[in-house]
Amino acid sequence: QVQLVESGGGLVQAGGSLRLSCAASGSIFSINAMGWYRQVPGNQRELVAAFTSDGSTNYADSVKGRATISRDGAKNTVYLQMNSLKPEDTAVYYCNADLQSSWYVPTTTYWGQGTQVTVSS
Repeated sequence: QVQLVESGGGLVQAGGSLRLSCAASGSIFSINAMGWYRQVPGNQRELVAAFTSDGSTNYADSVKGRATISRDGAKNTVYLQMNSLKPEDTAVYYCNADLQSSWYVPTTTYWGQGTQVTVSS
């Protein structure tokens, strides 16, 4: 059983910062990709930032220069540091991981339960 547990969301004023954490736990053989998405009600879930399978990083244009994704491989954890927050960053942020729970199991996509980030103007 694999779980992605997010933390760090909340209410922050525009211009402020926050740091989200996501820890993957359970039976994990390898993590191929891991990152953050966000969703506003009525909209599609969109990429915020992620580590890809080759170890590079992808950022949404809307957060470039304001967001930094990092990871601790030993803890199977990724972090998202967001600065200069804007009201339009308000969304539910979801952790995502493409991983293998065992060597004989295909890569599977997992999602966290989501954490609300609200940026007040």
